[in-house]
Amino acid sequence: MLYIVPSPIGNLADISFRAIATLKQVDLILAEDTRTSSILLRHYDIQKPVTPYHQHNEHKIVAHLADQLRAGKTMALLTDAGTPGISDPAFLLVRECVRNDIRVECLPGATAFVPALVNSGLPIHRFCFEGFLPLKKGRQTLFKKLSEEERTIVFYESPMRLVKTLQECIQYFGAGRQCCVSRELTKVFEENKRGTLQEVCDYFSLKPVKGEIVVVIEGVS
Repeated sequence: MLYIVPSPIGNLADISFRAIATLKQVDLILAEDTRTSSILLRHYDIQKPVTPYHQHNEHKIVAHLADQLRAGKTMALLTDAGTPGISDPAFLLVRECVRNDIRVECLPGATAFVPALVNSGLPIHRFCFEGFLPLKKGRQTLFKKLSEEERTIVFYESPMRLVKTLQECIQYFGAGRQCCVSRELTKVFEENKRGTLQEVCDYFSLKPVKGEIVVVIEGVS
């Protein structure tokens, strides 16, 4: 049995009773970063073996983990923040489990783009989620495609690339397109900056940008 366990995206209280109970009952916890996960595990007095599982080692160990699961072990996959598989490792292991008829159960929980989308004030009945945009190959092609997207557009961005990305959005979408940039969601310094792409770009150009970023942009009308 493999459990996919969402972790808080900032506030440690944003985890379900079921998630805590699951982490306490499994044989092994797979953690994207053991140092990050240890903060959560210590906070809830969860004392279970923890092993690294991340994008740099998942191809090497996925078959071994599947063998252990087939042998009867129960595991929980825990990433640094949010739901595993959403711009985080999980897909390879879940696919291997499905191929080998190993039961997979994904618990509901935190995902950063959902609160960012809901509090943006933009239409949310239809949207597209792009995760992290490509850094080089395919980036311009994707921007051109998204410039014609009628649904609300959601993606993640790093603080150091935010202003550059907003400038590119202005280039492809137009300066007047409405958007919302959410920063440090659920944390003490949470910020949701709404306005046109130009207004939001100008705002973040004048200050240091820190924290996790979600960008929400209205679709073309």
